[in-house]
Amino acid sequence: MKKILTLSLLLSGVSVLAQQKDPIGIRAIGTPPNPKVQVAWNRYYDYKGLVDIMQRMVKAYPNLAKLETIGKSQQGRDLYVLTITDLKSGKSDTQKPAFWTDANIHSNELQGSEMALYAAWYLTENHANNQFIKELLRDKTFYFAPTINPDAREDFIYKPNTANTPRSGMTPIDDDGDGLVDEDNFDDLDGDGEITMMRRKSPYGRLKVNPEDPRMLIPAKPDEAGEYEMLGIEGLDNDGDGLVNEDRPGSYDPNRDWAWNWQPDYIQGGAYKYPFSLPEPRVIMEWVMKHPNIAGAQSYHNYSGMFLRGPGAAEDDVHYDPADVQVYDYLGKTGEKMIPTYQYGAIHKILYTVYGGEIDWFALGRGIFMFSNELWTSYLYFNKKGEANELRNAPNTEPYDFDRLLLHGDAFVDWKPFKHPQYGDIEIGGFKKNYIRNHPGFILETDGHRNAAFTIFHANQMPKIEVKEVAKKELGNGLTEITATITNSRIIPTHSSFDVKNKINLPDYITLKEAQVVSGLQMTNPDGSGYGYGSNPAFESYKEQKLNPQTLEVANIPGMGYVRLRWIVKGNPANWNIEVNSQKGGLTTASGSFTKK
Repeated sequence: MKKILTLSLLLSGVSVLAQQKDPIGIRAIGTPPNPKVQVAWNRYYDYKGLVDIMQRMVKAYPNLAKLETIGKSQQGRDLYVLTITDLKSGKSDTQKPAFWTDANIHSNELQGSEMALYAAWYLTENHANNQFIKELLRDKTFYFAPTINPDAREDFIYKPNTANTPRSGMTPIDDDGDGLVDEDNFDDLDGDGEITMMRRKSPYGRLKVNPEDPRMLIPAKPDEAGEYEMLGIEGLDNDGDGLVNEDRPGSYDPNRDWAWNWQPDYIQGGAYKYPFSLPEPRVIMEWVMKHPNIAGAQSYHNYSGMFLRGPGAAEDDVHYDPADVQVYDYLGKTGEKMIPTYQYGAIHKILYTVYGGEIDWFALGRGIFMFSNELWTSYLYFNKKGEANELRNAPNTEPYDFDRLLLHGDAFVDWKPFKHPQYGDIEIGGFKKNYIRNHPGFILETDGHRNAAFTIFHANQMPKIEVKEVAKKELGNGLTEITATITNSRIIPTHSSFDVKNKINLPDYITLKEAQVVSGLQMTNPDGSGYGYGSNPAFESYKEQKLNPQTLEVANIPGMGYVRLRWIVKGNPANWNIEVNSQKGGLTTASGSFTKK
């Protein structure tokens, strides 16, 4: 009885201690314990707010995070890259395989910035308590560029806009060829801070009020008189040319400015003068070129709920070798499991054709396995897929129903009368700019976590190189044979197939150090091709590298594969020391002693 009482008191004491550590309850699984950096992930931040979050991360975790500016935007704002890795691991960030994440290249696609920073925040806040994250940051580097179009992000947040504008940047352009620049933008006619739609009652209109939701106009039946006509987005004819809102800031697409299969504007709408003619993509390109350790990447967009790989155009399918597609398939199909309703596929097959896109430049220009994450989808309104009303030849009421049932009208500006100087008596109303394309707040953190998890999953599949099975064999005449197996225990190879064929990046350099090497050889298949794709050592042959045999140049270490190397050295060494220097596989060193037989 005394023992039971003592145990009860001990357990009671543990409970009290636990309550003292966390007096308000228990941590929800999957969330960081006691975050040092407090961030509300259910809202959108302006440029200053994004920078503040990054600066607080660096201050709270100086051994994990560093912040740098890599260039300027068109309007002179700093473009930031936040590096997250274990800075005390003994390797610099550039000596590890790195993962690039950018967002907000289209300025109205806001949520990518918050989701990129959520991933960085999650990694730093979980490092101390999660063994997987600890090992990941020891072995890998993350580069986050949360907004690569900060000028237009500010414009979207603080200026008159719709959910779809501005998609562009802020480089001034004369859209209508009248000699004036950006002179006919949207106008907030009723001064409510929102740019919505204009409609007008008309005996010739073919629209009528939806009896189930009077905020919505639906088509009149073929034999039924209509009541309204739509006049477009809220605005005036500011330059007297008879057109409304026809020369707004930005008429190009910064995601059509990249140097792979670039096409001029008359072929690819949105293209600017020439590849990298815009300052922001050019800054990104120059920085990525200086960081060949980037092996994986994702770019956050919205809003179709997709994991998109290249190519953007069908004619580039030939450049995506089956071995590379197999890697994409594994990653993308796993992503479909991680985020319900999201779809994986090639850009031109499941979205539309894109020339001069960022994805293809990263993948084919730099040999980086990259996805575009098309965040948010209307299927998430009511957690269903393939049941949209438009498939039944009826107007899509889902955005209205969602706003009415879950947001209680917060996303809609009710119609109100206005006397327009050109159109006369009209009504103004409609959805707010931060609805439709961008997540509602209560879903933002949920989708942010799922996408961060996909980013982490993708990054974890970047090459992990290890030196194994180092053995020696005495050959006589003072010579010794040393054989080593170099493995890659992740699915992403050190070089994509396209990279190998076109020699985009340097080969992997594998060096036997502290030895007098006479000859260096690489294992090949019996037909002389390949470097360890499951070959049987009993049938392997070797290809000699006569120039600088101490450091062997290996074209690729395949995903979930290996290469076998052999050096002939003078003497009979007791120890070995091997260094693997791979741009996308990182720097790996290993040493040991040969077992005496």
